[in-house]
Amino acid sequence: MAGGSKKARVAKPLAMPTKKRSRLTFFGEAIGELRKARWPTREEALRLSTIVFVICVVVGAVLGIIDYGFTKLLGYLLVGG
Repeated sequence: MAGGSKKARVAKPLAMPTKKRSRLTFFGEAIGELRKARWPTREEALRLSTIVFVICVVVGAVLGIIDYGFTKLLGYLLVGG
């Protein structure tokens, strides 16, 4: 080590919370934070849900086509037709 000191470094203990909070306090604060959140309007939620649904259908169709193609390819390679 630099400086010629051979002392081992000791990790400092983690700071422990000084005050124990009750579950009721925790859930009260959690509800308060949820009230502060900006929630989407009905129109935004419907639009975003539609986008997610369409993307799921498209990805499902693409994966289905790829699966069908691999199934046919392996059928030709292993069985011969």
